[in-house]
Amino acid sequence: MPWSLAPRRVLPRLCLLALLAGLPHVAAPATPPASCPDAGSLTPMALPGTLGALRAGKALTIVAFGSSSTEGAGASAPDATYPARLEARLRAALPGVALRVLNRGRGGEEVREMLARLERDVVAEAPTLVIWQAGANAVLRGMPPETFRAAMATGLARLQAAGADIVLMDNQRAPRIVNNPHHAAFEALMAGLAEDQQLPLFSRARLMRGWEAAGTPPGAFLVGDGLHHNDRGYDCIAAALAESLAAALRLPAAMPALVAGR
Repeated sequence: MPWSLAPRRVLPRLCLLALLAGLPHVAAPATPPASCPDAGSLTPMALPGTLGALRAGKALTIVAFGSSSTEGAGASAPDATYPARLEARLRAALPGVALRVLNRGRGGEEVREMLARLERDVVAEAPTLVIWQAGANAVLRGMPPETFRAAMATGLARLQAAGADIVLMDNQRAPRIVNNPHHAAFEALMAGLAEDQQLPLFSRARLMRGWEAAGTPPGAFLVGDGLHHNDRGYDCIAAALAESLAAALRLPAAMPALVAGR
């Protein structure tokens, strides 16, 4: 039918469709991640600088430093990354406390590349606490363990000189990591480095093994690339880390809020 002869009742519908076509696309809300399994025993942490700042009423600056697991590869949005989820959980648990969690992750970097930006991206923020995730790219690239350890020691010394508390974070249990022949050496290296430096180690490997033993396999927390976390993985990592931080700061009142959000 020619446009000029179209029934009048069709014209309003066509106009409405044209108007809707010109509107910006609004994405459907993301599906909330599934609940987190029981994390088991908390990671013991001694964070004297952070605890002192909190007791003195100072603002807390937490820097999440690392590679793609920190930047958030695999997350559906920036607010689904582990640093963003950690900040949300700590804010809910600590009302009235001024705190921020800065995401200083950069995908694909190994430890020497992180060292090149340590001053600019971490030390310059005067952090109360640094959570340093490292090792995955060293495993995947076949970096000599002694090279990795020396570079980590250099960075840790600089952070300690700046007065920051430090938590180390090891690798996730993902097929591309655990099937690599270098994996076991680096897992042991991170544990030994934490022990030698007397630093807390937040072990994703141990955490995910516990989840698996409780009936939730690692794949439930990973995207299809066999390496990075999905939204649930990042949120559950943040939940376990937030509980450990609250316990380290001796804030029992924070625990119900943290657990309720799991």
